[in-house]
Amino acid sequence: MQLAKIVGTVVATQKDERLVSSKLLVAQPLDANGAARGGQLVAVDTVDAGYGETVLIVSGSSARMAGQLQETPVDAAVVGIVDTVELAEL
Repeated sequence: MQLAKIVGTVVATQKDERLVSSKLLVAQPLDANGAARGGQLVAVDTVDAGYGETVLIVSGSSARMAGQLQETPVDAAVVGIVDTVELAEL
């Protein structure tokens, strides 16, 4: 599971029939301090996330376990909207 910020959407008029009605979002992975890390990715939205929100994303086989995606060809899914992140000082 990773933190990410929603930075855009994807519109695909031609796609696998199992993705019809799925909202596709562009997400920028974040480190625990909120700084961008790595490249952006496209994820299927299962929680009605919106632009600018910090979210939790799962990938790989975990993404297919989210929502109603069991038989859907996805590699990443938004599974939560983050309210706050608190880090303990070490």
